[in-house]
Amino acid sequence: MKLAIGSDHAGFKLKWRLENWLRTDAGGGHQILDLGTGSEDSCDYPDFAQEVAKAVAQKRVPRGILICGTGIGMAIAANKTRGVRAAVVWNAETAALASEHNGANVICLGARFTGFSKARLLIAAFLKTPFGGGRHARRLRKIRLMDRC
Repeated sequence: MKLAIGSDHAGFKLKWRLENWLRTDAGGGHQILDLGTGSEDSCDYPDFAQEVAKAVAQKRVPRGILICGTGIGMAIAANKTRGVRAAVVWNAETAALASEHNGANVICLGARFTGFSKARLLIAAFLKTPFGGGRHARRLRKIRLMDRC
């Protein structure tokens, strides 16, 4: 699968490690579209959230990963893009449920609270869990209608 990944300065080190892992067979052998940042120099998270969100919304990639200090700012910014459903996840269950129940297509991680080993588990749960459809599809249709308000 092709994945977009982005971070701010707080998430840079974790992003770099995850990107390298995701490319390996152990990480799924994914193609990675790295949309920044490229260093630990201070930067603004909305810039990178927007780039990953656009890549998902424009269907250049099916899913994205965003990393900042808490994951919260990235989720808020990414969710401003029509067609993006970004979720902050903190354990494997919330990562799977974000995908299955909410049709999340972007997960957001907090580098200050999520180490490399845990981040790998969260991403794996997110990527392997399909959207559940059924009653969840009805709810997503309602969310899409909210874009028109």
